[in-house]
Amino acid sequence: MIGSTLLMMLVVGLIVSFAILGMFIWGAKTGQFDDTNKMMDGLLFDSQEDLNDAISRENKKEQENEEQKKSKPKN
Repeated sequence: MIGSTLLMMLVVGLIVSFAILGMFIWGAKTGQFDDTNKMMDGLLFDSQEDLNDAISRENKKEQENEEQKKSKPKN
């Protein structure tokens, strides 16, 4: 009884581990981790005006999305 439970836990653990390893390898091969300095460069080199522009663009996009949701006809 305990032996079969341990065997099942081992098999499930190995499957999950290989799945996570596979996702990591896929991410590394497709370049998901290549942009290591993007956030730091953005914080260091963006001026106050650039940050305010980004916030206003984001707010404008949110308003447009809300207007599109309101204007969509319901079926």
